[in-house]
Amino acid sequence: MRWWLALLLLGATPAQAADWVRSVAQRGDFPLVARGQAARIVTDPAEDAVVGIAAEDLKQDIGRVTGAAEGGAAQVWIGTLGHNEAIDRLVADKRIDVAKLKGAWESFLILPIERPAPGVARALLIIGSDRRGTAYGAYELSRAIGVSPWHWWADVTPLHRDALYVARDARRFGPPSVKYRGIFLNDEDWGLVPWAAGNHAPEEKPLGPKTYAQVFALLLRLKANLLWPAMHKVTTPFNADPANAALADRYAIIMGSSHAEPMLRNNVGEWTAPAEDFDYLKNPDEVRRYWDERVRSNAGYESIWTLGMRGIHDSGMVGPKTVEDRRAALERIFADQRAMLARAGAADAPQVFTPYKEVLDVYRAGLKVPDDVTLMWPDDNFGYIRHFPDAAERARKGGSGVYYHLSYLGAPLSYLWLSTTPPALIREEMGRAWDAGARQVWVANVGDLKPAELATDYFLSLAWAVDKVRAKPVDKFVEDWAAENVDAAQAPAIAEILRDYHRLNFARRPEHLQWNLPVDKYRQSPLTIGEADERLAAFAAMETALAQVEPAIPAERRDAFYELLAYPVRASAAANRRFFAAEAHDRLRDSDLAEATRRGRIAHEADSEIDRLTTYYNRELAGGKWRGIMAVEPADGQWRSYRQTPVVLPPVDAPAPPAGPVKAQPAAPVLPLLTPDRFAGWTRVEGLGRHGAMLAPSGKKEASRATIDLPPGEWTVLVDILPTYADRDGDALHLTVGIDGVTQALESRRETGSRDWAMGVLDNRATMTLTQRLSGGRHVVTLERADPGVLIEAIRFVPAPAEKADRGLH
Repeated sequence: MRWWLALLLLGATPAQAADWVRSVAQRGDFPLVARGQAARIVTDPAEDAVVGIAAEDLKQDIGRVTGAAEGGAAQVWIGTLGHNEAIDRLVADKRIDVAKLKGAWESFLILPIERPAPGVARALLIIGSDRRGTAYGAYELSRAIGVSPWHWWADVTPLHRDALYVARDARRFGPPSVKYRGIFLNDEDWGLVPWAAGNHAPEEKPLGPKTYAQVFALLLRLKANLLWPAMHKVTTPFNADPANAALADRYAIIMGSSHAEPMLRNNVGEWTAPAEDFDYLKNPDEVRRYWDERVRSNAGYESIWTLGMRGIHDSGMVGPKTVEDRRAALERIFADQRAMLARAGAADAPQVFTPYKEVLDVYRAGLKVPDDVTLMWPDDNFGYIRHFPDAAERARKGGSGVYYHLSYLGAPLSYLWLSTTPPALIREEMGRAWDAGARQVWVANVGDLKPAELATDYFLSLAWAVDKVRAKPVDKFVEDWAAENVDAAQAPAIAEILRDYHRLNFARRPEHLQWNLPVDKYRQSPLTIGEADERLAAFAAMETALAQVEPAIPAERRDAFYELLAYPVRASAAANRRFFAAEAHDRLRDSDLAEATRRGRIAHEADSEIDRLTTYYNRELAGGKWRGIMAVEPADGQWRSYRQTPVVLPPVDAPAPPAGPVKAQPAAPVLPLLTPDRFAGWTRVEGLGRHGAMLAPSGKKEASRATIDLPPGEWTVLVDILPTYADRDGDALHLTVGIDGVTQALESRRETGSRDWAMGVLDNRATMTLTQRLSGGRHVVTLERADPGVLIEAIRFVPAPAEKADRGLH
């Protein structure tokens, strides 16, 4: 057994599934399924419930893949150190070395052993350092044999294998990079709730145990451990049904609550007094009683307690009028909330405080947060993190975390329909947070969960193994994910389609196809008809690539293909056709009625296509399993102040006038442009921006240089960057650019909530303007220095004055 002891001492890391679970045996392999019989799954009855759940799921997964039932001579032992008598006996007899496992957080070993007990010739041991580590081990083996974490939530049917052999090498997994990793189900009004209430679990008030059981199982398969439950008015509060909390404990899922729901209380559904009475200055006794009731009922469960206070449903705090008054009130609230936990025996339970929205101003005004409380730093709701821990914050005992949005209901415009946040943006922002020391808690707002499968998977994969995932190119991660969840043979082509999907929709999300804010008068897009046609041609090329892939998809993966790829690709393309065709109709109506009518019909056809695609998703896909899950934004008239305005479709019933030849619509003149591929010396960040990559400073001192030839005339220079934040919200990002040896120091500030910020997050771009004007001829451009977080999309040269030539999506 010396061979696996050496691997453990070296801290062996997991390999790809194909490397350690195979269909043809090699010398020394463990026969998980051989000659039509599966190894017997063995657990200790004294183990925690989640170990039994995971063991049963592994048994079912082996059956899903092979069709085999238990009956072989080999056994799989699944157990937790200190809770499994048979495994503990092996440790005591020094048959296995678990020194690196003892005391580790959520870690596990997978290793074969000869003759572990009388009458047992061989066993595969899955040993966890704690209850979740053990469960993760069982699900890791499930994934390695070909059962995707998304097998239920995205209908990723496992592909059949006749036999399964586990390589003889021992493997050690964990501990995770981020201690607490999870998701927030939010804005569930238009997907999860109607689906659960009318289809998945009509016998229980939504959302109830039947639905949460599937969520918990998914989290375990993704090696997550934390859930903030759904909390809108349409949803029954999670803790209103004690069965929900008990079920979370059985699955070993840690429960928390959002920044707006202190002390595990769902204020929207549980605070029954008027909203103005949720006031700690005038009504402290009633508020304390309300919180203490939840502490006493849930102190025995594994929870993360959100401290602080805001108003009902994500509104500002009621009562205190000034920042100083809010600071004093919050410090009093912290003390009272922690006293409640101490009285209930939960003083050492993890606690978090999120300086979200206006609360960030209170924090910066000197708010004293107890040192062992984790500071949860939010993004701006659009994927750009507002604050990164400084040295003093990194030194805090409670550390820091991040609350990150992959879906959002709010200003300036919501994005609730399709998941369009590029994995590359998640990588850059969460990687930057990790580097700054935010490593304690990561939570992603995933909205209705579907169709955010890829983004959710990537976020949680980063949280589990930051260094490993960051080291892999994003396109390679997506390709591997496509191979696992759709089709390995088509994975490179699928990854390329998803790259185009994120590039095109990041320039303008399908839910953001309007160029006026809801409070503004309507205004047209800044694209000419020709430029819009170029954008639509790119979507059409993406759909063509999809159509070429589709016939080769295995029949058992067709539903997964539709959910994970076909629907988002085709629906986003149709949304763009509908918007830009309707806009072209309005522009051409007075000058070219025949072409305007043709465009109007395209808009109607695209609208019908969206209806058809969505109807299939909701009624026919997977035998009707997902009826009610998919709603096109805006789904109704709620929250109109930050919902997309429905596209006005032109009339098409009147007969079209005689059509002449279709007139090509000219695009604007192509303006000189420096894109990331023109520069060397800085780091190229793939998968972001309108050109498929962006530039980031490499940390080295040398400048990056490019040359450009400008036509005769006078030119203004615009530098497009991602609308990221400096390390501290309110500070400026700095970039130094040189042209022909003349350098200029530029800066960009994000004022969250301002009009410039709003336009920046809708465009996913901010622009810096150089004061230097250039004449025609050759010019040398150098990127001299930049703050961390500066990501350059392009340098554009436009005829002066710049304002007349700035185009929105280029």
